[in-house]
Amino acid sequence: MQPDSQLILFDLDGTLADTAPDLAAAANSLRVDRSLEPLPLEVLRPVASAGARGLIGAALGIKPGDDEFETLKHTFLDRYEQDLCARTTLFAEVPELLDQLEVGGCSWGVVTNKAERFALPLLRELGLAARAAAIVGGDTTAHTKPHPLPLLHAAELASVAAQRCVYVGDDLRDIQAGKAASMPTVAAAYGYCGDADPPEQWGADLLIRSPAELLPWLGTFAA
Repeated sequence: MQPDSQLILFDLDGTLADTAPDLAAAANSLRVDRSLEPLPLEVLRPVASAGARGLIGAALGIKPGDDEFETLKHTFLDRYEQDLCARTTLFAEVPELLDQLEVGGCSWGVVTNKAERFALPLLRELGLAARAAAIVGGDTTAHTKPHPLPLLHAAELASVAAQRCVYVGDDLRDIQAGKAASMPTVAAAYGYCGDADPPEQWGADLLIRSPAELLPWLGTFAA
């Protein structure tokens, strides 16, 4: 690998870390407030990448624009912030993947739609913040994914040309953002993947079903 000319950028929720358990706990707390039974994690996991919008919608059927949504959103985010790494873990094979990238001289970073208020402390708790060449949250730039600006900003922070970056994500908008930024894209089919078309139809340059599958392709790309 070429450490001076390549950067692997990752989405956070559903790609590097399994954050769904803590997000689901915050969403279920809203149900408990209404004397409703908590929903199983399996019901809420697919919408975890959609943040408050997806989780409040799945938990209560309340969507942006509804009268209660903004109040519920603030409550949800406050509760999540209080306990954002109680159950969250890195996906299996992610620690080894990041270690091998670094051993190979390849930098990596994080581009997420999660606001810095949550992303930065979570990455610190997971022991990743000091290792990342760039961290871009949902409010770091003027736009969020699928706009390419967050990815381009991460490349700029790491002093790497966009064409020498790769973006890995588990949501259609991740692939859309990567393509708009002229970056090769990887669909993480082991992640949450949302409720859009299946990842096989996103048009990514590579589809992986486990983090370890990324390394052989990167070797080809770096060559």
